[in-house]
Amino acid sequence: MHKPMSGTFRWAASRFPALWNPMKNEFPDLFEKAVFPWEVLSLLDKYIEEKLREVQGPWVRSPLPEGVHLEGPIFIGEDCRVEEGAFIRGPAWIGEGCEIRNGCYIRGSVLVGAGAVLGHASEFKHCLLLGKAQAPHFNYVGDSVLGWHAHIGAGVILSNFRLDGKPLKVHTLEPIERIDSGLAKMGALIGDECEIGCNSVLNPGTILGEKSVVFPLSLISGTWCAGSRIENESLHRP
Repeated sequence: MHKPMSGTFRWAASRFPALWNPMKNEFPDLFEKAVFPWEVLSLLDKYIEEKLREVQGPWVRSPLPEGVHLEGPIFIGEDCRVEEGAFIRGPAWIGEGCEIRNGCYIRGSVLVGAGAVLGHASEFKHCLLLGKAQAPHFNYVGDSVLGWHAHIGAGVILSNFRLDGKPLKVHTLEPIERIDSGLAKMGALIGDECEIGCNSVLNPGTILGEKSVVFPLSLISGTWCAGSRIENESLHRP
């Protein structure tokens, strides 16, 4: 099996695009353990448990209004803004300066970097948002990674389960090869500074290299190199 290049998370030897810059990554020890980029998801539960065990002092370090529901082990860092009506089920680790809006539903195994936005009527499950990532309105983020300063527009869905229930296979870049992910559920791996337009759907196993742009109302799948501009369904990878 290929190993990540020393000091990077680019997986170049495995023909995957640049995704997450280690210089902007708060959780490098998690990423360094992964051979392939999707293996971050398999390591996520144990990593969150370790982060929670390391907490010293108060677990909730930001003021919470009435009407916020907390359940299970949860760390919330300083200077977070948590609005009334948010539902947070642990295990969850939320960094400082995050915004958790009204109606946000966090339902376990969620790791969030500093300054991220978890939005109104959005659901988060078994996922990682790196610093300044934004999922602000009516989103589903399951079994996925959002890179640093990545943004998904209103109504964007990161689908994480094949309709036929078959095992998820992931595509490499050229030459295209299909690799068994070993995961029953996998959403999208979205690189740093990607922009996903409103009401787009990313099919299970989609990988977007850093600084890619997906235009609104797109349906996409496959693996895309850094800086891709993806306009509509006719451009998706099979």
